[in-house]
Amino acid sequence: MVPEWIGWVATVAFASSYFCKDARTLRAVQGAAAVLWIGYGLFIRATPVVVANVIVACAAGYSIWRPAR
Repeated sequence: MVPEWIGWVATVAFASSYFCKDARTLRAVQGAAAVLWIGYGLFIRATPVVVANVIVACAAGYSIWRPAR
């Protein structure tokens, strides 16, 4: 059985990111949610879910660790 709870936890994590007041925290929470979605996508063998969330996780990571302008 596919652990559907991973998808639910990812959904809650992503939705909760909208309550973050700090932009960096928001990106970190969204990046973590994307990693959960990647895991879920791998379990259900859904390549579009994996690819989309790899892009989101990379964008979130980059925006957190890029040099300040």
